Amino acid sequence: MEKMPYRSDMDTRAFQEPIGQVVSADWQRGLPVLNGTVVTLRELRTSDARSLFAMLTPEEVSRFISPPPSTVEGFKGFIAWTLRQRTAGTYACFAVTLKGSDTAIGIFQVRETERGFGTADWGFAIGAAFWGTGAFLDGAELVLKFAFETLGVHRLEARVAVLNSRGNAALLKTGAVKEATLRKSFVRYGQYLDQVLYAIIKEDWCAWRAVSKQAHARIH
Repeated sequence: MEKMPYRSDMDTRAFQEPIGQVVSADWQRGLPVLNGTVVTLRELRTSDARSLFAMLTPEEVSRFISPPPSTVEGFKGFIAWTLRQRTAGTYACFAVTLKGSDTAIGIFQVRETERGFGTADWGFAIGAAFWGTGAFLDGAELVLKFAFETLGVHRLEARVAVLNSRGNAALLKTGAVKEATLRKSFVRYGQYLDQVLYAIIKEDWCAWRAVSKQAHARIH
C-alpha cells in the first residue's frame, strides 16, 4: 500500500462519520492488541505522533511511499483519521511496538477495496533502525491472521515499487505471489515508477501458515 489512503487535504468532516449502513463488529469499536514474539501491534494513539514522525519521515523509509505527514501535528491528524476510518469499518491501522516497549516504531495498514473486505490491500512502514530485526515478519504474521480470520478477507493485495528491493523481498517472505508489473503506476518526486502487484488469497495463507508452523516446530 505505497499510496497512503490518507492525505491531509482530505481530512474533512466527510471522513468523520461512517458512510451508509455499517454492521458493527468488535474491531470497529477498538482494534485488538496482537502479541507476537518480537512485536506487539495495538491501536494508534495521539501520543504516537512524535515517534512516528521520527521513524517514518527519513528519506530511506519514505522514498517509496506516498509522502507521510511532514510535522508531528500532521501525524496527529493522520492518527485521528485512522480512528474514524476504523469506526466506519473500512480500514485498520496498527502501531508496531517492540515487546517490552510501548514506543511506536512503525505501522501496518489494511484497507478494504471491495465492500465487506472480500478484497483488501495492506501496507507497512517501519523505522530503518529496526530493519532486519524480525519486527516486520513477526508483525506481518499477526496482521495476516487478523485480515483473514477477523476481517474475513478473501484476497489481500500489495503494491511495491520495482526499485524497492527490500519491500519486494519482505513480501515474498510472507507467501505473497507476484502477479503483475504495473507500469508507471506510482508517482514519487515527480517521477512515475513501475510497481509489482502481489496478492495473497486465503488458501495461500492457510498453506503458508501450516508450513511456517511446521518449520517453527522443527526448530524448537
